[in-house]
Amino acid sequence: MKKILLLLCFIICGNAFSQILSSNLEKKTLALGEINRMVIKIDNLQSQGVVAAQKDELLPFHFEEINDSIGINANSYERIIEFSVYDEGNFTIPELEFKVGNKVLKTIPYEVEVVNTAQKGDEINDIMSNKEVKLDVKDYWELYKWYILAALSLIALIIAVIMFIKWGKRRKSSPVVATNQTLKELESLRKKKYIEAGNYRSFYVELIDISRQFISRQYEIPADVLLTDDLVQLMKENNTISQDNEKVIEDVFFRGDLVKFAKTFPDQQTMEKDFIDIKEFVKRSSKDLEFENLRKDV
Repeated sequence: MKKILLLLCFIICGNAFSQILSSNLEKKTLALGEINRMVIKIDNLQSQGVVAAQKDELLPFHFEEINDSIGINANSYERIIEFSVYDEGNFTIPELEFKVGNKVLKTIPYEVEVVNTAQKGDEINDIMSNKEVKLDVKDYWELYKWYILAALSLIALIIAVIMFIKWGKRRKSSPVVATNQTLKELESLRKKKYIEAGNYRSFYVELIDISRQFISRQYEIPADVLLTDDLVQLMKENNTISQDNEKVIEDVFFRGDLVKFAKTFPDQQTMEKDFIDIKEFVKRSSKDLEFENLRKDV
C-alpha cells in the first residue's frame, strides 16, 4: 500500500512540474486563399526558454504564413500563426517541435483540405464596364517612343560600324600609308650604318626584306614568298609595276641573292646607289597604281 501511494505521489509531482503543450487548428477545410489560424500553447515553463523555428518559418511549403505572433512570459508560451494555401488538394502540417530546457515537445499532425469554391459555370463580371479610349499620334508616340528611338539608335550604330570598318580598311591599305611606312623603315635601316661599316650582307638582307614587304602591301603581289626569278617573271606578266621600277627591283634583288651566297662583294658606293634606287622606287610606286587604276577604268 505504501508503494502505491509513493508511486501516485511521484506521478502527481512529475505532472505538476512538467510542461504541457497544446495545439489547435481553427479549420480543417479551407477555400483557396482563405485565412486559417493555428494556436500553440505551452504552460508551466517555470522560466525556462523555448527553442523553436524562427518567425514565419514554422509551417512547411504550401502554407503561406501571413502573420506569426509569439507571446511569452515566465510560465507560458503562446504562438498564433495565420496562414493561407493557394493550391488545391490535401496538405499535412507535420509534428512541430518545441524544445523546453532539455525536453522536446511535439504537436500532433493535422490534415488540411483545400478546395476551389468557384464552380465551372460561374459567370465572372467586371467591376467596371470597359471604356473605349481614342488615341491620337501623340499618344502612340508616348507609348512607343522608346522602342522607336532604340531601333533608330541601333540602325545608326550598325551604319557607323560598317562605315568605320570600310574607312579603316581603306585607310590601312592606302598607298600613301604603305609608302610612308616603308620610307620610315628605310630610314631606320640607314641609321644602322651598315653601309659605312661595310656590312653588306646584313644591309642587303634587310633592304630586300623591306622591299618584299612593301611590294606585297602596295601591289598585292606575294613578293614575300616568291623566289627572285619567280617574282621578276610575275611582275613582267602582271604589268602593274612600271619598267623602270621593275629594273630597279631586278637589279637589287639579284645582287642581294649573290651577296647572300657570298658570290659578290659590293662596295660602299654600290650599296648607297641600291639604297637610293629602292627609296625612289617606293616614292614612285603611287604613280604605278594611278596608271593601273586608269587602265582598269578604260
